[in-house]
Formats: sequence, C-alpha cells, structure tokens
Amino acid sequence: MAEQKPVRIAVAGATGYTGAELVRLLLDHPYAELTLLSSERAAGQPVGRLLPAVRNHPGVAAATLRPLAELPEVDIVFACLPGGSLPARMPLLAERAKYVVNLAGDFRLRDAGQAARHYPESAGWDEPFAYHVPEFSAAPEHRFLNLPGCMAVASLYALYPLLQDDLVEDRIVVDAKTGSSGGGKDGGEHPADRFGNFRPHRLHGHRHAPEVAQALGDLTGRTPSLQFSTFSLDVARGILVTAYTTLRDGRTALDVRRAYARAYARTPFVAARPSPKSAADLPSLKSVVGSNVAEVGFQVRGSECVSVATLDNLLKGAAGQAVQTMNQVFGFDQATGLPRTAVAP
Repeated sequence: MAEQKPVRIAVAGATGYTGAELVRLLLDHPYAELTLLSSERAAGQPVGRLLPAVRNHPGVAAATLRPLAELPEVDIVFACLPGGSLPARMPLLAERAKYVVNLAGDFRLRDAGQAARHYPESAGWDEPFAYHVPEFSAAPEHRFLNLPGCMAVASLYALYPLLQDDLVEDRIVVDAKTGSSGGGKDGGEHPADRFGNFRPHRLHGHRHAPEVAQALGDLTGRTPSLQFSTFSLDVARGILVTAYTTLRDGRTALDVRRAYARAYARTPFVAARPSPKSAADLPSLKSVVGSNVAEVGFQVRGSECVSVATLDNLLKGAAGQAVQTMNQVFGFDQATGLPRTAVAP
C-alpha cells in the first residue's frame, strides 16, 4: 500500500479563537502538513508567542506567522477570517489552493436579501460555495465549502430527525445559549459584564435563523417557521440549544425516539441520547466541551417535544468540524485527529 502523502494546509487567520483551535488539532493530525499560518497584524512573529496553547508543541518551535500574500500552492485553505474579509482574498486562494473551506458566514445564505442584511461585506465573489454539514453530506465534490455556524449546526442536530421524518408542525421555537468564545476575540463584551450573568443576546433577527431554516429546507424538504433567540452564557466554551416543537396528529414519543436513533446511528460525532430517566441523562456541556462530539436528546409529553443539543463551539461547531470535513475530502476516516472525550471537571 502506497504511503499517504501529507495534505498541505494553510490556515488563514490563525490567531483568532477558531484559527488557533484548528492549528492545535492539525499539529497532531497524522496526515497534516501546516504549510502556512497567516496573520496580517502579527506577521513575522513566532507562532508560539501568539498561540500559547501550542507553544510547547515541537511542530511550532521554528514557525512564524506570515501574511496571506505569501501563500504557496496548497491542497486546502481553512479561512478563519472575520466575516466580510474572505471575498476580497478569494482570487488568491482560488488560484493557489485546491480547496477552500470557509468557517465564517460569508457564503452561507443564498437569498440575496438575507445575505445583504446579515453579511453586507460579503459581496464580490461569484463562484458558489457549497454548504456542508459532515453528518448530512457525502464527501464534498465542490472546491469551495462553507461550514455552518456553531449555533446553527447545534440547531440542525436537534431538529433534523423531526423534520426528516415529518413528525412535527412547521412552527418551531429555538433558544441557543453560547459561551463567550462564540463571539470571537473581538466580541466586545467585557468579562466583568459576562461573569456571573446569564442574559439575552438577540431575541429576534439573529443571522443564524435564516441559515437554519435554509439548511433544514435543503436537507429535509421542509422549511419551518422559525423563532430563533440567542443567549450569553458565563462559560468560555460550549453551546446548548433547546428546540420546542409540536408533534403532528398521530405521532408518538416512540416515533421520535426511532427518528433520532435512525438519523445518528452511523455518525461518529453526533451521539443521540436515549429517552432520559432523569435530567442527568440529557445532553450537557460537561459531556462535550473539549471533544468533537455533539450530544442530542429529547423529552416528549403528549404532543409537546423538547429537544436539546450540546457541543463545543470551537471544536464541533468550528475547527473540529473543519478537520472532519478535510478528512472527508481526502478520504480519511472522519475521526482522524479528532477527540471524542470531553474535559472534566
């Protein structure tokens, strides 16, 4: 059997929370060769100085951050740039990379009005990006891939089985609670305001709402009427999504249990919890933070169904999902280089 050639990788925006987490994962990936780690503001500085979490890894001993203009030919670029920054850089990336995987929201929405409202700086690149969720899509055939937002993908995991099996009515309410790293390094909220607090973030008009509705429509053929509200948690990492649905006439808790079991029976990183006997059996942050696993659970009472999904926003919601996608693109096992166990306490 021929020896596996390393995948030449560039991380554009390597010093943000998502980029740094991606670097951490790729340093121990058996087939990854980190060819360029870019930062415009910190170009020329040692990687270990800007990314203290990886400074003790021998793979960064002599590595320096470089401007994106120095990008050589690579197999894949992960774009971990602020929203609106990628379109102007796409001509360079498209010329020098076989694949471009975007972790920001620039090309997630197809509706021109919604895209202009939520991502007004994202115009300027005409070739389409495919929206890719590893659990619901085969190995990607497109060169340009856009990954879901962290709260969006948690919502998809919570809701997909219910719509796929036509179990619930169209009106759905979702509340999504996220840790502070979900807002990025420039999130703007002072730690003193967040510490010891739990507050609404955006009750209406969040940009993930049209994304979730669009993705569910594409995946299941049903586009729900969605109320999507977000809240800020006093934790560094983690997302907990709660979705409230009403079962259609004749649908039962057994139908729901079968739908979740069927949807996630062969997904290495989405764990469907069985019908819980107590609250301790439901998904929790402590069960997933530090891992690339999302947990999904539910409870049904009469026609009322409440679904819960949890994940680590920087891993399963971002960098881990990106590595999972790379594994699919290059034919590796999806689990290669990704952690399955959470960090405790």
